[in-house]
Amino acid sequence: PLAFTMSRCSKLTQRFLLLLVMLPMWMNFLLRTYAWMTILDNSGIINTFLQNMGFPRVQLMNNRGAVILGMVYNYLPFMITPLYSIMTKIDKSLIEAAQDLGCNPIKVIFKIVLPLSFPGILTGITMTFVPAVSTFVISGLLGGSNCFLIGDLIQQQFLGNEYNLNYGAATSLMLIIVV
Repeated sequence: PLAFTMSRCSKLTQRFLLLLVMLPMWMNFLLRTYAWMTILDNSGIINTFLQNMGFPRVQLMNNRGAVILGMVYNYLPFMITPLYSIMTKIDKSLIEAAQDLGCNPIKVIFKIVLPLSFPGILTGITMTFVPAVSTFVISGLLGGSNCFLIGDLIQQQFLGNEYNLNYGAATSLMLIIVV
């Protein structure tokens, strides 16, 4: 929805919104994750605000929700950018023609926009799935020991206490084949 909305704005607004989407990418991946740690921590910004309002602290770190939030935040620009790029090329007259022929906005999305955006959808899925499936930094920092991903398993085999290079290499090879 954000990419479609961006593609239908004026050129100046498109550039500004694209800058806002890409701006976090100018910072290091690890620093972005540490920033979320600061925000979600027990003594972080959110819990401090809640406590000042009279509410009890909420456990926002070391759970799957924190990992999902971190992954979405870090990988969302990789999905929005190709979708925006392909959606700006959709001729507005096609959408107008569909509306003139009686399509409601939902039908326009499913009959016109989605089929024409399919190459961008595939590119975005590829650009987000490949790094997300092998990540271990986000789950280690935001999820703690409560969230264990395949990237954590591979990292543990090479750098952890197990130090089983053969198992780590085999797991990495299986991940490459699946991807």
